[in-house]
Amino acid sequence: MIDVHYWTTPNGHKITIFLEEAGLQYKLFPVNIGKGEQFKAEFLAISPNNRIPAIIDHEPAGGGKPISVFESGAILLYLADKTGKFIAKDLRGRTATIEWLFWQMGNLGPMAGQNNHFSNYAVEKLQYAMDRYRNEVNRLYGVMNKRLADRPYLAGDYSIADMACYPWVAIWERQHQNIEDFPHIKRWLAAIKARPAVIKAYEWTPKINPGHGGVRTAEERAILFGQTSQSVAAAAQRAQ
Repeated sequence: MIDVHYWTTPNGHKITIFLEEAGLQYKLFPVNIGKGEQFKAEFLAISPNNRIPAIIDHEPAGGGKPISVFESGAILLYLADKTGKFIAKDLRGRTATIEWLFWQMGNLGPMAGQNNHFSNYAVEKLQYAMDRYRNEVNRLYGVMNKRLADRPYLAGDYSIADMACYPWVAIWERQHQNIEDFPHIKRWLAAIKARPAVIKAYEWTPKINPGHGGVRTAEERAILFGQTSQSVAAAAQRAQ
């Protein structure tokens, strides 16, 4: 059994997609990041960066004590190695999968996150910031579209690289992008969206977070966007 500390964000969806695709048994532990539950001591013990997702594998390969893993890319790589699924076994295929997984972690995710923040959440609309991140996301879509021009998935076969990227690209409208400009991504999106495991993974959203989308209160805004080392320490103290 794998415990999944989760919220209905792109990074959270990555993990439930893998678990559904691999047919692994798991139990969800919702972490409502708008209420500050990510600062509770029991969560920080497995995710010191106070970010979802994080997992606890109660049956690690080789036995022994449970293993906890934080950071969505690290979790995907851990699960792929654990199961031997969704990552190529040959050196070149494995390297390509890891390259595109890290591309998402270091490029697509951070840039799309900043784009979403300045375009949709920031109270003060800074045109420079909005243009900067919309343009960078557009550039990254172009990189991805070119990669998919001659192969069905990012590393050839469907892999953890696709699972990492899909939840961030599926919200292309919130990213203020025109998917028609990227026909290979459009085809790729449709293929992944239709997968039964992906459909099942996304069914958690209305069950766990019926009001999904948007930052609704000043308190949520302070929790999500106003963090410093001192505020995190204070929030952790209050959550205990």
